[in-house]
Amino acid sequence: MKSCFKNLLGVFIAFIAFSIGFSLFIGSLLNSEDLLYRILVIVATILLIVLIHNLFWQERRTKSFYLIIGCMLGASLIYIATVEINQAYHYNMPSVGNEVDLRKYEPFEKDTKAAILNEPSTLKLAFDLPKIDGATALYPLYSAFAQSTYAKNAYKQDDYSVLCTNTVGAYARLIAGDVDIIFVAGPSKEQRQMAEDAGVKFKMTQIGREAFVFFVNAKNPVNELSTDDIKKIYSGSSTNWADFGGKNRKIRAFQRPENSGSQTAFIKFMGDTTLMNPPKEDVATGMGDMVKNVAAYKNYDNAIGYSFLYYASEMVADKKIKLLSIDGVAPTRENVANKKYPYASQFYAITTTTKNPNVEKFIEWILSPQGQYLVEKTGYTSIN
Repeated sequence: MKSCFKNLLGVFIAFIAFSIGFSLFIGSLLNSEDLLYRILVIVATILLIVLIHNLFWQERRTKSFYLIIGCMLGASLIYIATVEINQAYHYNMPSVGNEVDLRKYEPFEKDTKAAILNEPSTLKLAFDLPKIDGATALYPLYSAFAQSTYAKNAYKQDDYSVLCTNTVGAYARLIAGDVDIIFVAGPSKEQRQMAEDAGVKFKMTQIGREAFVFFVNAKNPVNELSTDDIKKIYSGSSTNWADFGGKNRKIRAFQRPENSGSQTAFIKFMGDTTLMNPPKEDVATGMGDMVKNVAAYKNYDNAIGYSFLYYASEMVADKKIKLLSIDGVAPTRENVANKKYPYASQFYAITTTTKNPNVEKFIEWILSPQGQYLVEKTGYTSIN
């Protein structure tokens, strides 16, 4: 009986060791390019099974045998544990702004955070509601526009009239003719080319202004950078925070996905300065493949990223980051309004060819005092 129990226990422990090793190996194929890690996972698994086998089914080996096996297994496990702890640290590092809940800003919802007029709207649309889309950061604004001017019953019958598929998606849908208006930052070079290839011409109406901002971890001692400092960081010519009065730490300079509103603004900011390659991360696709995308900003204590003021300070409102002054000027709404802050971007209502009779009325109303009031009340800077 004891022998049978011993055999079963040995098989069970060996199976557990194999399962853990196999899981780690498969995980390394998906998430790690470290060849040494993969090899050591296999080696450690084999060594552990050999050790279990000898403990349960072989006569005693010499001490030197166990010493050699133990040292090899220990070294492998230490390396594996180091890699796993490092990956867990990076995986659990909080991102900034990747999961903003737009449902809080939906029009006509109870307790919506979308801004509300302090008087009846001078425009009310009960039919042919313009189909609108736009940037994530601007959704609270165009949701407020719709809430003020669309008849509630008409909107409820057409839940697809106000959507948010982000900047890239909005431009694609406008070019395809799926929406009437998009609310976004100006188009990138690639988006202009897409429109030209499709025989589409953008009509851009400026409706407000917003600060383009840079931010770091709140514990970073650096509070200000110059334009030249940022260009040095993102060109890769300066790689340590000590160069700017910070700690002796390598700089993690995150970028945004190509053709997003903030990336287009950033490329404009950089001008002719060549960008270094951004950090990349493996992302699973719907087909089960892994592709490399631009890594989302992770709030490491040595990180730097960028966005727009309202998105970073209101929609995300993450007290674990702080906005940097640029060229000695803080990125505040006041400094955007008085034009002291050097990097304020325009944002637009953009149309192409549409047969919707209410589009022009809607845009005219956005430019009216009531529309510009909502721009200010939402948290942006009006054009007035």
